Amino acid sequence: MTTSAVESISIEYDADDWQTITLEECEDVKDEWCDYDNPRTVTFQDVSAAAFRIANGIETTPCNRSHMSHLTGMEIYFKKDFLQYTGSFKERGARYTLLTLNEEQKQKGVIAASAGNHAQALAYHGKQLGVPITVVMPMYTPIMKVEKCKQYGARVIVKGDDMGQSKKIALNLGKRHGMLYINGYDHPSILAGQGTAGLEIVSQVPDVDAIIVPVGGGGMVAGIALAAKSMKPTVKIIAAESEKCPGFFNSFRAGKPTYTTSEPTLADGLAVPLVGCNAFATAKQFVDKCVVVREDYIALAILRLVELEKAVLEGAGATGLAAILQGCLPEFTGKKVVIVLGGGNIDTTLLGRCLERGLAADGRLLKFSITLPDKPGGLAEFTSTTAKLGISIKDIHQERTWLNADIFMVKVYCLAESRSRDHGDALRQALEKQYKFVEWDLQSIN
Repeated sequence: MTTSAVESISIEYDADDWQTITLEECEDVKDEWCDYDNPRTVTFQDVSAAAFRIANGIETTPCNRSHMSHLTGMEIYFKKDFLQYTGSFKERGARYTLLTLNEEQKQKGVIAASAGNHAQALAYHGKQLGVPITVVMPMYTPIMKVEKCKQYGARVIVKGDDMGQSKKIALNLGKRHGMLYINGYDHPSILAGQGTAGLEIVSQVPDVDAIIVPVGGGGMVAGIALAAKSMKPTVKIIAAESEKCPGFFNSFRAGKPTYTTSEPTLADGLAVPLVGCNAFATAKQFVDKCVVVREDYIALAILRLVELEKAVLEGAGATGLAAILQGCLPEFTGKKVVIVLGGGNIDTTLLGRCLERGLAADGRLLKFSITLPDKPGGLAEFTSTTAKLGISIKDIHQERTWLNADIFMVKVYCLAESRSRDHGDALRQALEKQYKFVEWDLQSIN
């Protein structure tokens, strides 16, 4: 049975002071399931149990051979978990965790802090299973994700300037109302649920040589690594994350969870300053290598997936492919590699920006300025050169006042699009041969 066949259960929420809680009145509440002094590891039996229990409510997503195999020198397969109903792998752990609740806890409900995928997964499956769900979302959460959670039937509280504040509010509300707090990347049942993707991968691609998993808090890589290595000990597990928040990389190198300052990143779903204690304790036994990827390669990966796979991915979901495009894993040339595509919930406006950055990184969107004689036919001569080369001019602007050239010159700022990097290089060579002053805004990947 797929998720579309599961009937939802109506849930009534009581009216109380949920929305009036303030950060100032919150005390420090410990998450009893995530103790950094006493981490809990997950077993293969836990993952197997999760696979059995969630089978009726989770999609078994495809793991197809990629059109990019010939471009990368590897036999690439994509595990497309962004095809889950709510658009991410988070459904696996969310559903299993809800199924493990006792009857009393099911009646009281659960609470979580999340800015996106975890909140939507809990909200959707909570409605399917009749478990009241409350999610605390930071103030910066896109309105689309807030509304999605409401549509799925959750009680949504938008409070907190960042995830830390939202989590503190959620823990206090959970304590006050007897609700279980579910950490989206570190609760043991969450790890077990995410591990079911690893079981599917080994079943779908039995001779896989390596699995590349995007990593933030560590829940997905812990579960998948445990499951895959238990079934196929020779498989290599690679964790990939953004250079803007290499929390798992630093922890992996230090041998323990290490706080890492997070910067804004295209892979916002991976921007977790401190990896989960249970996730790290489980993952460190099985992860073979951790790589850090640049932002421009994440943008390029999103572009490649749209163009060649017809798949729309968020930055976090595309980070595994970015590691391949950046050349971080040359040892797998000629090998069979599975890349987990974990999430596709990207805002439309952000998607547009990512595609443009991807084009720039690919050398296909060119920004430059050129100084021309300010005379009749001067601009026509320039555009004639671009037209002969088949270059498309997307935007053009002339500046006569703020420039250092003589009074009879004009500076032209141009945004152009080429078919490929080589095509763009041909334009560069032609213009630099024809004109003395040409300046390029180099955003492409070298």
